[in-house]
Amino acid sequence: MAEMDYWFSDMHTGNVKISIRISKQLFSGSSEFQRIDVFDSPEFGKFLTSDGNIIFSEKDEFTYDEMIVHVPMAVHPKVQRVLVLGGGDGGVARELTHYEEIKVIDVVEPDNMFVDVCKQYFPDNAVGLEDDRVHIYYQDGLKYLRKCEDMYDLIINDATEPLGHEAGLFTKEFYGSCYKALHDDGIMVYQHGSPFYDEDEESCRAMHRKAYRVFPVNRVYQAHIPTCPAGYWLFGFASKKYHPLKDFNPDRWDERGIKTWYYTTHLHKGAFMLPKYVEDLLQEEEDMSR
Repeated sequence: MAEMDYWFSDMHTGNVKISIRISKQLFSGSSEFQRIDVFDSPEFGKFLTSDGNIIFSEKDEFTYDEMIVHVPMAVHPKVQRVLVLGGGDGGVARELTHYEEIKVIDVVEPDNMFVDVCKQYFPDNAVGLEDDRVHIYYQDGLKYLRKCEDMYDLIINDATEPLGHEAGLFTKEFYGSCYKALHDDGIMVYQHGSPFYDEDEESCRAMHRKAYRVFPVNRVYQAHIPTCPAGYWLFGFASKKYHPLKDFNPDRWDERGIKTWYYTTHLHKGAFMLPKYVEDLLQEEEDMSR
């Protein structure tokens, strides 16, 4: 009898999906927020899905975590307090712990099942949550932010879904709350989504529009992440003071000797050089916001 061939498919649009051959399913469970599944695969290693969408895999998570952390850390001259919204897998916290000057890393993750699953199946990520500087708060990110004023040097929005249980982290109020929670020279970075498919373009536009209206400095940068829609992902850089290129200090960052697999100070500059169609859609939103 022939062996069964198992595949997991993530629908990127109504007409496009990515399919990954899986060796076995390691976990399946539902919290009050989402259904969580963990699979093992020959190509991507273990990967985690939320409500049928791939959140990260062992093979390509380093790209995302490095780019959302090291880009702002190479710009801001003195980050001591960081807020991570989402981040229950620990990957962002892991990258932040490379910086000795950081004193506090607050991780606000509503779903404790998500954290427990990641600790069990993705220990290389979850190790970031074990650092003494990390404090985990199991609550809604926007509600947490409403109580914050002039508290953080850096805010990282690691939330994944603008329409799901973390939808509050993609609203106009959210960007205003982040602005209020940051110090006068604070930086906020956030997932900006993938602009390639038509049905994803509007959320990219909306995020840039909201951030542009709140923060005086706004830039968008990119990375190649195979399990993301079209393999192409954007990040937003919003700041009260620092520009991601004009205030970028590559020598200071290189002196740290942090081992990376994706980020380099050369790549930092190139990541802000965007395709024409992305430049155009961002410019259109800025023009309409003036």
